[in-house]
Amino acid sequence: MSASQSSSFARRAAWAFVALVLAVAAVLPPFYLSGYWVRVITSLLMYGALASAINIMVGFAGYPALGNIAFFGVGAYTVAVLMVKYNVDFFVALLAAGVLAGLYAALLGRAVLRLRGAYFGIATIGINHATSEIVTNLDSLTGGGRGTIVPFYPGGIQEERMFFYFLMLGLMLLAVGTTWLISRSRLGYGLRALKADQEGASVMGVNTTRFKVIAWTVSAGLTGLVGGAYAYWLSFLEPPYVFDITMGVKTYIMAILGGAGTVVGPVLGAFTLELLSELIWGRFLEAHMLVLGIVVVLVVLFIPQGFMSLFAQLAATLKRRRTGEVRADG
Repeated sequence: MSASQSSSFARRAAWAFVALVLAVAAVLPPFYLSGYWVRVITSLLMYGALASAINIMVGFAGYPALGNIAFFGVGAYTVAVLMVKYNVDFFVALLAAGVLAGLYAALLGRAVLRLRGAYFGIATIGINHATSEIVTNLDSLTGGGRGTIVPFYPGGIQEERMFFYFLMLGLMLLAVGTTWLISRSRLGYGLRALKADQEGASVMGVNTTRFKVIAWTVSAGLTGLVGGAYAYWLSFLEPPYVFDITMGVKTYIMAILGGAGTVVGPVLGAFTLELLSELIWGRFLEAHMLVLGIVVVLVVLFIPQGFMSLFAQLAATLKRRRTGEVRADG
């Protein structure tokens, strides 16, 4: 076996070992941790899925979809209405939530995606507010401002914790896997091209409108799935809960913090920010948002390209040092 083949085999073995460790670490928490920490980690997984979904628009297409949380609310109310009004099975309702959220984005896409930069971000915030008002006024269907109670999970407390933990884990893996596929597909290359120079990409033959609509549809569909799962987990919905623009901005920050345009960066950003939020909440009850904001500002100032860029720089530094040591020994 040549040196290059041996090195390649070693890298694959190392990655396989890391994947095995992560798989074991992902499966164990609901079996050994307390109910509080299972809830916290389930929330981390949910935000990891949301950050990965918005990353498709923010990181690849370069569109600040601050109001993407509208699709979260659409997914949540789709599950609620189908389960409460029509006695539909949860998994069927969940699938419908993803499809309806994606179709909603596709219908809006051709008009809204003509806007760019801050104008697009403001438009998505407006869409979120308008959708919330529509849901509120459909009183007979959605419960309006009174809210609606979603059927409870038909099992014991431990079974319920495990169900929602693995449901959110599965949705996060679906979002990350979708992002990975996009990053290596023609769609991903086209989105990167239009992010860098939309006019140039159009000249080179990229159908920019089509690519943007597809990206927003996929992003919205994934967000709708998470919203549907959240509705079943929360068991009670009101429009302010699921159309909360703060939640949308938070997921946007998570994607930027971890490294927009990377596959695992947004998940890392989501885990870091949400865990910090949970820890800071307990210690600074009155000023936790202020403290959390200061932490985010410091990170953005010193690591403007996100955590993944920092890791890439560290890896490059270590590689240069190893190369220098090999040359010195030679």
